[in-house]
Amino acid sequence: MERPVFRTELTPLLFLERSADVFRERAAVVYGDRSYTFPELRSRARKLASALTRIGVRKGDRVAILCPNIPPMLEAHFGVLLAGAILVPINTRLSPDEVAYILNHSGATVLLVDTELAPIVEASRDQLQTVNAFVNIVDAVAGMPTGSGLDGPEYEAFLRTGTDDLIEIPVEDEYETISINYTSGTTGRPKGVMVHHRGAYLNAIGECMTSGITSDSVYLWTLPMFHCNGWCCTWGTVAVGATSLCLRKVDPALIWKLIREQGVTHLNGAPTVLIGLVNDPAAKETKLERPLRITTAAAPPSPSIIAQMEALGAEITHVYGLSETYGPHTVCEWQPQWRSLPPDEQARLKSRQGVGYLVAEGVRVVDEQMQDVPADGATMGEVVMRGNNVMTGYYDQPEATAEAFRGGWFHSGDLAVTHPDGYIELRDRAKDIIISGGENISTIEVEQVIYKHPDVLEVAVIPIPDEKWGEVPKAFVVAKAGAAPTEREIIDFCRARMAHFKAPKSVEFGDLPKTSTGKVQKFVLREREWGGRERRIN
Repeated sequence: MERPVFRTELTPLLFLERSADVFRERAAVVYGDRSYTFPELRSRARKLASALTRIGVRKGDRVAILCPNIPPMLEAHFGVLLAGAILVPINTRLSPDEVAYILNHSGATVLLVDTELAPIVEASRDQLQTVNAFVNIVDAVAGMPTGSGLDGPEYEAFLRTGTDDLIEIPVEDEYETISINYTSGTTGRPKGVMVHHRGAYLNAIGECMTSGITSDSVYLWTLPMFHCNGWCCTWGTVAVGATSLCLRKVDPALIWKLIREQGVTHLNGAPTVLIGLVNDPAAKETKLERPLRITTAAAPPSPSIIAQMEALGAEITHVYGLSETYGPHTVCEWQPQWRSLPPDEQARLKSRQGVGYLVAEGVRVVDEQMQDVPADGATMGEVVMRGNNVMTGYYDQPEATAEAFRGGWFHSGDLAVTHPDGYIELRDRAKDIIISGGENISTIEVEQVIYKHPDVLEVAVIPIPDEKWGEVPKAFVVAKAGAAPTEREIIDFCRARMAHFKAPKSVEFGDLPKTSTGKVQKFVLREREWGGRERRIN
């Protein structure tokens, strides 16, 4: 059937074709002393697609990649799709058993793997059921030795088996799956979030509009590309002709060095990345020569960390979403009249989750009957979403999909309030809210108070069992280097700034368990404190 003149199926693959023609001399990818222009990036993506096709990859097959933020990871976001296959990016911090589960559940037939991470795969090799080919990515910039890894060709040699001939974009329907992104998982197995071409295309554009990424931008990859396809910035940066500056691992001192020397204009990351930057010694020595735009999400950022980062000259954009919404779904849209407010008040407003992305349908906060809660800034309900950047469902899990989509909206499991101006603000995950003696306590509210303490670097608050109240707040605190706050000091600090029943009843100091994207794994702390007991709420 002849394609209509008035319609083109939306796919991020169109971005690479356009940018390779338009930005012919601009650096698309920079890593160490290596740099590729947009035409070179297209050539490498086409060669990857051709090489995959030659080993039998066909339309709809799944090709997985286990790799840090280096050029092959970005190339896979185009080359795998040009072969008609579905990309399965894997969290680089997962255990061998978890990696094997994702490979088997997705039915991946090919795995592209960084040689430093190959031992993770080797440890679970006997569990793999569908993978029949490995391609070894040797990171020469990081000094990885050649000839290491699993049985199979090295990536650069593999590319040489393909050609960079023109490839017809293999998208017949823009709702075809482009990627399967596995959630980080808590107590159960991760679920495979199915992302489609249309949603990826629109969210990539939305991300660039929201963060102000243009052809003038130098985007530093502090956010893992495996996480929600790097919030679709793997495609968005290419769409607008921005330069992607690759970064193998997050290192605050190195980030500040790259900001100074490479003219970084944009980076994305969780609040923990901001905390690391603010507290690194280089922060005091660095003078920003160009505007630096930082987009943050994951755990809600405290107003204090936003204020500290902006005091260094950065501009913070706060977004919110989940893997099921391609990453960001809302943004705390800045209002010009807020500029006249004191910095602390600006930071407080900016710490809210805001309103729906332009490419999304919006966001609601609803009660159990799916009715919108009053916009009073106090009544809590669940955040629900729908629109172009909501997943098509969980791969091979129809029951979980039906539960998530009940009532015709995606249920986030996050509790929030709606303010009179229509902006939403998270209060907690539904499973994290503390109900103490019948009173609701937001762990986020308690955390934001503790963050104001001058000796606190990071904090997480969870409910712990209590014989009288059912459960009470407990704080887990990471102190700043050289500081030694006491439990009594933290508790008294909170009691002086909030209702006494909301203040933590105990405080523990030490490192926090985190996901690779910087989210604190509160379930690990909860399981430790509850010891298998059921939560009893009075």
